[in-house]
Amino acid sequence: MSDLINITGITATGFHGVLPKERSDGQKFIVDAQLKVNLKNLKDNLGKTVNYAAVAELINGHIVGDPVLLIETLAENIAKSILKEFKRVGQVTITVHKPQAPIPVAFSDVSVQIVFKR
Repeated sequence: MSDLINITGITATGFHGVLPKERSDGQKFIVDAQLKVNLKNLKDNLGKTVNYAAVAELINGHIVGDPVLLIETLAENIAKSILKEFKRVGQVTITVHKPQAPIPVAFSDVSVQIVFKR
């Protein structure tokens, strides 16, 4: 299975983080998802693929949902939910970006990437 569906740049405000200010003020999180699915012989039938709009909504729900301390946990929760909800996905790669992380030096992004297989 080597066919891919990529969803990039899902952006929402979340309240994830270790510091109290992160949990009270919130900040922007950006999530990218790569779904490995079998896209052969679809015959133009949505039921034989993955509805990427539904995946995007699921991801957004995790970003704006219950806060977690670590973006690693956020990535894991998203990956597990996708595999649970979308049976056609054989592998999922989730990247969570935290571009406003509280780091005392100049940087452009912090991200965590996690891969889960069925």
